Amino acid sequence: VVPKGTEHFLADIHGEHEAFLHIIKNASGNIKRKVTELFGNTLRESEIKELCTLIYYPEQKLQLVKAQEQDIDDWYHITMHQLVRVLREVSSKYTRSKVSKALPKEFSYILQELLYEHHSDGAKIAYVNGIIDTIITTGRADDFIIATAKVIQRLAIDQLHILGDVYDRGPTT
Repeated sequence: VVPKGTEHFLADIHGEHEAFLHIIKNASGNIKRKVTELFGNTLRESEIKELCTLIYYPEQKLQLVKAQEQDIDDWYHITMHQLVRVLREVSSKYTRSKVSKALPKEFSYILQELLYEHHSDGAKIAYVNGIIDTIITTGRADDFIIATAKVIQRLAIDQLHILGDVYDRGPTT
């Protein structure tokens, strides 16, 4: 039996839609808690914040990183490993079937391979590194990172309950 998924309750969500979207993207801090649990002893607080920002706003953060990063392939390699670890953590409370249905079609097989491979065996480590290297060398790293970040957002909260009115949630025209 898998543990029960995280439920998210929001009440009286009046105000600007950007603030509401930020709450949804960061799962009210649930993603940062998971990232801190995973990397709190191996990453600085600033690096945890950077990784979380990438998960919340992957397109925008990638533009910033690519403008200033000296060795983008190394950054891709490290970051993709980190994202897979976060995805493994947030998906652990779901069945493989539910996770599979949440994955984007273009990366479903690859993500399943990365999620369910045991990384203790040397040959498996080389296999996983080969997959990630191929994603980078084929120019798909940005797409992979964006897709993985969005799956993390989606799986960080199993059910969203909105209590109260929901009428002013979009941009004003």
